[in-house]
Amino acid sequence: MGDAAFMTRPSRPGTGLAEEAAALAPWFHNLHLPDGSQTAPDHPLGDFPAFKWRDIARHLPEDLTGWSALDIGCNSGFYAIELAKRGAKVTAIDKDPHFLRQAKWAVDKYKLGDRVTVAEAQVYDLAGWTKRFDLVLFLGVFYHLRYPLLGLDMVAEKVGRLMVFQTLTLPGEEDAAAPENLDLNEREQMLQGGWPKMAFIEKELASDPTNWWAPNHAAILALLRTCGLRVTARAAHEIYVCEPAGRSAADARTYDPAELASACGRIPGAASAATQ
Repeated sequence: MGDAAFMTRPSRPGTGLAEEAAALAPWFHNLHLPDGSQTAPDHPLGDFPAFKWRDIARHLPEDLTGWSALDIGCNSGFYAIELAKRGAKVTAIDKDPHFLRQAKWAVDKYKLGDRVTVAEAQVYDLAGWTKRFDLVLFLGVFYHLRYPLLGLDMVAEKVGRLMVFQTLTLPGEEDAAAPENLDLNEREQMLQGGWPKMAFIEKELASDPTNWWAPNHAAILALLRTCGLRVTARAAHEIYVCEPAGRSAADARTYDPAELASACGRIPGAASAATQ
């Protein structure tokens, strides 16, 4: 289970919905339930993720009626519920059965079952989806992906209007302009602070073996551009608001839709033909 270091159980008995929530513990999201109780009032990060939502919420329309939304790695459903409160029709996905049980329970308690669909799926499953969403939340997932650029390409295909992206990062805010071309003998430039980089985590970070990558700020900007997204705002540290930008002429030369299709298994008969 991801985020294990921050999973929380209540330190004191609760009543009402808090008592029901305790039976579903541990929790990573501290939900403020309809009766005023909370799922993780003793969260080590504080009132998480409400404080992150406050940063994100001001960059989204107050009224999302008519918008479709996709919450990738929805966890216990905090963000999906907030989007639904604004009128969006939300598809909330996660691959962890524990979080899915919590999210379905929470959606039911908020009486938002007509606006939120909770489903078991992960990023790579999006390769088989044809639907695009007006709003995509891609929060706290990227650095858990073993195949990060593949996953980001798949997600970018599903963004209709806006995406909010958050990832664990390396320290620093440097962003140097990359040269149009680099000679093989000039690779020392890649060691400069503003060069796009991702640190690979072979062992564990925060006692979580699924923490694979930590990109720097420059890498995030470059990755998003490469996937046809433009950053329009910084909601907070590590949180980027993006919109589809199409692909530049340079991107079109290096991005091969057939390569992505093959990596996703979208080419019927490709595997069997290769073995004949």
